[in-house]
Amino acid sequence: MPEKLIRITRRLVRELEPLRFSDPIACVYNPLVYARRAHEQYIRRFARRGVESVLLGINGGPFGMAQTGVPFGEVHHVRDWLGIEEKIDKPPLEHPKRPIQGFDCARSEVSG
Repeated sequence: MPEKLIRITRRLVRELEPLRFSDPIACVYNPLVYARRAHEQYIRRFARRGVESVLLGINGGPFGMAQTGVPFGEVHHVRDWLGIEEKIDKPPLEHPKRPIQGFDCARSEVSG
């Protein structure tokens, strides 16, 4: 099951990649690209036979999945509770007020 879900996610990323937005949108973050390793580790660990449901999606806050690649994944909880800590790359274009720091991010997500 996890590998099938990963294939579906990768296909969705490819299909959405051409999307472009007009002003005033300057930066679009896709953590399924730059935080792919952590996202796929989450899927492999928690989307397995016998599990009734797996949370997928994204909250809109800048200090959760945007930093970790894990759905609704505030840094502290993903690292210390779920045990996931992968290298997070930088997106191609980063907003100066919302840098991607991955698991080095000290801020906490308050939206979820």
